[in-house]
Amino acid sequence: MTDDHELRPNSPLGQGPDAKARSAPRCEPDVEPGRAPRHYRGAFFAALALAAAFALATGALWWRLHQGPTPSAGVAAQTPAGGGLQPLAAGQAEGPTPPSGGSNEIPAGGSNETPGGVSHKMMPAARPQATPLAPIQLSPQRMQSIGLQTGSAAYKQVADELRFAGSVQVDERRLAYVQTRFAGWIRRLYVATTGEFVRRGQPLFTIYSPDLVATEQEYLLARKHQRALEGSSVDGVAAGAASLLGAAKARLQQWQVPAREIEKLEASGQALADLPINSPASGYVMEKNILPNMYVQPDTKLYTVADLAKVWVVAQVFQNDAGRIKPGDPAEVTVDAYPGAVFRGLVDDLLPQVDAATRTLPVRLVFPNPGLRLRPGMYVNVRLRLPLGRQLVIPAAAAFQSGSRSLVFLYRGDGNIEPRQVELGARVGDELVVAKGLSAGDAIVTSANFLIDSEAQLEAAAGAFVPPPPGAGAASAMNGPAQAKAAVNAVEMTTDPSPPRSEHPPSTAAAIPYNS
Repeated sequence: MTDDHELRPNSPLGQGPDAKARSAPRCEPDVEPGRAPRHYRGAFFAALALAAAFALATGALWWRLHQGPTPSAGVAAQTPAGGGLQPLAAGQAEGPTPPSGGSNEIPAGGSNETPGGVSHKMMPAARPQATPLAPIQLSPQRMQSIGLQTGSAAYKQVADELRFAGSVQVDERRLAYVQTRFAGWIRRLYVATTGEFVRRGQPLFTIYSPDLVATEQEYLLARKHQRALEGSSVDGVAAGAASLLGAAKARLQQWQVPAREIEKLEASGQALADLPINSPASGYVMEKNILPNMYVQPDTKLYTVADLAKVWVVAQVFQNDAGRIKPGDPAEVTVDAYPGAVFRGLVDDLLPQVDAATRTLPVRLVFPNPGLRLRPGMYVNVRLRLPLGRQLVIPAAAAFQSGSRSLVFLYRGDGNIEPRQVELGARVGDELVVAKGLSAGDAIVTSANFLIDSEAQLEAAAGAFVPPPPGAGAASAMNGPAQAKAAVNAVEMTTDPSPPRSEHPPSTAAAIPYNS
């Protein structure tokens, strides 16, 4: 095949009436050497125009997004739902709005200054209001499906109950310490073990004291002189002898020498070397610091005797319950060691110091202890009953507490339910004390309160909805993304020529059949 696509003379395809037409050379455009064709040059300029237009549109869109709404948009944003424009407040100036990504928060009562120097004073933020509730009406089928039940408010004699833990301790008012008022040596021990029960007046030990023996001898001598000088006619002699006898006897008494020992001293006329010391109270020996042949001083605590006929129970009460407890309130104690046994006592006192670590207040209770069943150090469970008198109560399930308020739902009959806010008091078992908001005999809903609360909120929201007037959305249509969309739509893409076309249409040469 030649460059001009001519058919060879001996080709069978070159025969026929159309052979000349097909074999005629094509008309080529005049193209100067070294220069591109005209249609390539036009396409280049069209692409350049498109790129410039796109760059301008992108720049305009970026500028609008970073400059914020125009003053006219700011005025339109202040247009109320009713339509008319509202004047700006005193001191408020129109200005650019900060970008959407920035922070517009201004402290309550503070001020914010725009880049133009205009100061905007902000009012304190309003507190969020609780969602309003509206009366609702339920059909019998709806009431049955949600399991609605009703009850009533009534007056009852109620008593509050507090439960807390405690421990048994010795009643400090029933403790007795055994000490001597003179120095000496221990001779014999009658009570030699801790925990032993002793009775009042029972001998505990004997002691030998040189000071005590000397005082006993002085007493015997004074008594002898008093008898000898009792009949003297000299003024003051008999009285002086009697005074010396009284001073010696008082010294023995100050040393707590028992009266029967003094009588024995007078009867025998000889000083007693070993003086027995008796127990000052009945109880159990809680502490013993004495051994035979030990030298003791007046400050040595030899025995500690505790009367456990009554014991203390010290319980830890949270400080928010301290104001509800007073001395004389009845209390009960249970111990795991005696299942089913209940010990009854009274509140004795509230200690003045709160534990800073646990924020609890120690409360002291007194309990009788027959048979020594409550032992010091034992862990017990305390239940304190606080009589509240005659109060208006409702079932605890009837109250719906949302955190900021307490609600009950009054049942008016025929499916009509009305929400009402109330003030609740202490919880007493499965009931709640109502301080304000209800009257005796009011019918209330005692189940499905959560579903009813949701229905009441939906009813209130539907009743408060007001459709916007015509044209209320015009102001919002001028702001934000709408402006950006308008800017994009305002860019018109054009070509030259329009629509674009090639200066030389494609070749429409007929298909050449191929014969094998």
